[in-house]
Amino acid sequence: MGFVRSIDIRPAVRAELPRICRTLGQRPYFVDRLNAQATGHGVLLVAWDRTEAVGDLYLWLAAAEEREIRAHLPGVPLITHLEVEADRRNRGVGTALMRHAERHLWLDGLKQVALGVGLHNEAARRLYVRLGYVEWPHGPIDTTEVLFRADGTREHRPETCRIMVKQLASE
Repeated sequence: MGFVRSIDIRPAVRAELPRICRTLGQRPYFVDRLNAQATGHGVLLVAWDRTEAVGDLYLWLAAAEEREIRAHLPGVPLITHLEVEADRRNRGVGTALMRHAERHLWLDGLKQVALGVGLHNEAARRLYVRLGYVEWPHGPIDTTEVLFRADGTREHRPETCRIMVKQLASE
């Protein structure tokens, strides 16, 4: 199996929605993120292996929803919803998505990025530490996980997250 040799990462466009959902599912989520992207709220990045979507993440460019993040990290973008298709995990796709997102932000003149990781998501936390993220000194915060159901409804679940921050630099 091995590492993915060549993936293309780019902002999603609405015409790609059927191909994105074919592999990654979550149509209501992707419709919502494409709508938010169209209003300048953020950028939906998708990793492609030829014509197959194999992963994604969303760059949240609007003000953070959590009061604590707005207070301690005003104007800092967030990386949210990093996911890689199950059969492609541990092959460098998540790392490539993260590095692409960081480069995108750096080129836009942003010098810092943050993300939240659930207290029990140790695999994700290890990835972020390996990529240079450090836990902020303000402790975990309560957030809300939004699940987008197939019928278009949303379920809001409480989730406590570690906030991790990285100073961006040209690479």
